[in-house]
Amino acid sequence: MIRSELIQKISDENPHLFRRDVEKIVSTVFDEIIDAMARGDRVELRGFGAFSVKKRDARTGRNPRTGESVEVEEKHVPFFKTGKLLRDRLNDNA
Repeated sequence: MIRSELIQKISDENPHLFRRDVEKIVSTVFDEIIDAMARGDRVELRGFGAFSVKKRDARTGRNPRTGESVEVEEKHVPFFKTGKLLRDRLNDNA
């Protein structure tokens, strides 16, 4: 599902809301999650999962094309851990 499909589904299920308001709500939620993660905070949505940031240390990597060693800088990457409810629903419907 992409953002526009999510907005459409929420709009369809809530005919009392204007589409532009739903777009603003969805954008605000995503922006707040991004801002919190940029600050290094953890974002937990009960039953769905938790977003956090993990630090990857600098290391020596390898260029797969040439086989040459390259230095990879330290970086921060997003991490998502599923919640119990989501994990259970995925496994029950498998």
